[in-house]
Amino acid sequence: MNQTLYILIHSFGVNFFIINKERFEKLFFNFSKIKFMLRTAESVSPMHPDKICDRISDAILDVCLSQDSFSRIAVESMGGHGQINITGEITSNAIFDAEKIAKRVAGDQYKVQVNLVTQSSEIARGVDVGGAGDQGIMVGYACNETPELIPLEVKLSRDLCRILFAKYKTDGKTQITLDGNKVQTVVASFQNAKGEDLKKEVEVWLEKLEKVAEVKIFCNPAGDWDQGGFEADAGLTGRKLIVDNYGPRIPIGGGAFSGKDSTKVDRSAAYMARKVAVDYLRKYNAKEVFCHLAYSIGVAEPVMAVVNIDGRTENVEGYDLTPKGIIEFLNLRKPQFESTAEFGHFGNGFTWEL
Repeated sequence: MNQTLYILIHSFGVNFFIINKERFEKLFFNFSKIKFMLRTAESVSPMHPDKICDRISDAILDVCLSQDSFSRIAVESMGGHGQINITGEITSNAIFDAEKIAKRVAGDQYKVQVNLVTQSSEIARGVDVGGAGDQGIMVGYACNETPELIPLEVKLSRDLCRILFAKYKTDGKTQITLDGNKVQTVVASFQNAKGEDLKKEVEVWLEKLEKVAEVKIFCNPAGDWDQGGFEADAGLTGRKLIVDNYGPRIPIGGGAFSGKDSTKVDRSAAYMARKVAVDYLRKYNAKEVFCHLAYSIGVAEPVMAVVNIDGRTENVEGYDLTPKGIIEFLNLRKPQFESTAEFGHFGNGFTWEL
């Protein structure tokens, strides 16, 4: 009998249980399809401290790719309270000024420290032969809830954040809670914005949306604020993974995207998993699709490539899922990544979603 030990972790502790593998997979994927009555997602503005760091890292990547399309980049940025630190590994023929790039993104008022070295030769030897730059699991997702093929709560939180950022251009956040498909609660906090002005903007935005009878609106609920960005908080590259992906209802592999060239499957395979999910959603006219890809460092072919279409699982077929194949198929050697660091890597019409 095909049985497997699974671990169930919940608020009361850890349970160990044995269940038929096929029954477990059916149970798991049916559970993932449950339409919870309440669901919430948030978005942050491009001037949020974590997003500033993402944008700096991806701006450096783009500059390097513009001069050397085979650049290998792994750049992390950390900023806060008058200082920005940039560190990581770069192997490239590009000539650039990391300090100048950081100040272009964040502002001239910061002291910038740069510590960049070349990629480890021990990592490079696996990438040189076409292998993945690291091990990891990547999850792609697509659903038919919105034209962007992302969850509705994610789309709405981003839409509102974009509208408010267009007016205020500052640090800020939005959050949307849905009851079914109706807006139940809106949270909006923006630097240098009066709460009553934010509320007016939110109310106008809500006019064309489905909503419950009495929507709860919280605008600057802790009070109006003028200190934001790096002046109020520290930021770090890769710290807004759920915002970058599909919101908290959808699992992610865990790897960050920004500051990494596409030999790093954390990024390229996550983009490819999205492409596969979108393709299968359209092919089968499905409600939702999950794609899981997993890799070993130094090995070209994935160790796992499966897709789940409305609860039915099958192997991914018809794609070159090697790092080289993904890079060529999605045209990932050109500079295009700084814009992905603003309002999410999926649902914005990028190459890996067409």
